[in-house]
Amino acid sequence: MAARSTYLELSEDSGGSHKFYEVVHDGLRVSISYGRIGDAGQTKVSSFATEEKAAAAAARKVAEKVKKGYAPAVRGVRQRRAVTRRSVESVRSTASQAPVLWRFASGAAAFGIFVDSERCWVGNQNGDVYTVTHEGTVTGRFRLPDGVKCIVADDFWIYAGADDGKVYDLSGKVPRVAYEIADDVDIYWLDIHDGVLGVSDRAGRITTIDHEDEFQWARKGQGDYAWMVRCDDDAVYHGHSTGVARYDAADGKPVWETGVAGAVLFGWQEADSVYAGTGRGTVHRLAKADGRTEAVYRCDAAVFSCATGPGGRYVFAGDSHSSIYCFDQSGERLWKLGTGCGSAFSMQYLDDRLYIVTTDGTLACIDATEQAIRAAQAGTVPQALDVKAAASLTAVEPVATLETVVFDTVAADGDGVVVECFREGDRLRVRVVSEGYDPRWNVQFPKEVREAGVRYLVEGVRQSARGGFYRAYGDIRRLL
Repeated sequence: MAARSTYLELSEDSGGSHKFYEVVHDGLRVSISYGRIGDAGQTKVSSFATEEKAAAAAARKVAEKVKKGYAPAVRGVRQRRAVTRRSVESVRSTASQAPVLWRFASGAAAFGIFVDSERCWVGNQNGDVYTVTHEGTVTGRFRLPDGVKCIVADDFWIYAGADDGKVYDLSGKVPRVAYEIADDVDIYWLDIHDGVLGVSDRAGRITTIDHEDEFQWARKGQGDYAWMVRCDDDAVYHGHSTGVARYDAADGKPVWETGVAGAVLFGWQEADSVYAGTGRGTVHRLAKADGRTEAVYRCDAAVFSCATGPGGRYVFAGDSHSSIYCFDQSGERLWKLGTGCGSAFSMQYLDDRLYIVTTDGTLACIDATEQAIRAAQAGTVPQALDVKAAASLTAVEPVATLETVVFDTVAADGDGVVVECFREGDRLRVRVVSEGYDPRWNVQFPKEVREAGVRYLVEGVRQSARGGFYRAYGDIRRLL
């Protein structure tokens, strides 16, 4: 019997779902392909004992999708829907030049930034992610399949949310898919805490996904265009076109919602407060406990980004006029300076330096010490170092296959852990098989690793509840 194909699409004019689903019945095999329209998508193949059972399974899959609103279509008629890009309207600042120590041109407008004690990360709309030392040396480059919206960290893991609807783990030598967001979600921003991912999107929704890539809960806020999500132990904070809301981290129950002046374009958090930068030139500090406004920091144009110094002692902001600001905790403006390299789409403060990524794709390191700022206000700034990536620097791209890692020895005191993939219903999970470990502990592995069904031996990992297995995974990823 010749193979029979049924191709379906679900595309909503409102900008929601835009995805395809294809079922191919070929003898004893049924292949199912699905994904966003215009993308290659994913394919799963199942085998059956008889052609009749295969045909029945194929028909059942088609019927399930038709019931959900899918309809027969012709592949290629509908095109891939353009992803949302934040406006890059940016004008030159009239303020004095900030004391930029070094700057690196990444090649396209950049949203993603993360800075820790070891290095700086920048991700741009071309899908390029670079690592740069604090002294301004480019040390690595990843190439993702689509533009990078943001870069976040969870303990020692680094994640990049991309426009293809996937979240990539950049902690190892090769990028791997850690989470896959629903096909109808246009990622605006994301945050992660203790393995649980929070995603805000174009439609004003907030969605959480756990460490095994399983949906937890989703809520629709009162507004649209949600550029802010921040997560902590107890809650998820969501900023959209009309304000900021707090939801319970466990079940998504609404706790409070506070309106602010203008659409929220960026968010930040400290232990007891969240900060929302708005399109009307303000940063609002809201109490996490009840959502009350604690302070308002006023800029001269729409706020694209904000950040804080330790404990909220200083509040920084970047506006659409290529200026950056510093306020004290109460809201008094301490200074305003020009970036000289576009408006700051995102920023982070660390060790008396303010790091920004901008509309023209620059990662810049700014000296934020009092002495440097006073000198800049008086018109004296250092000569900025223009950082170049080495011509020999190779871009590392994601792969769906796993490199083989061989350990020559096992710790003599039996201090190793063996984990393996196993199937539970229609899910692939990871569990420990070494004796003496609690089977309820979770292990986080990239999707491709779980689906490879690979067995790992981890050397030198000590028993310390769930965190021990997170460290086990971290050791593996550093070896890959």
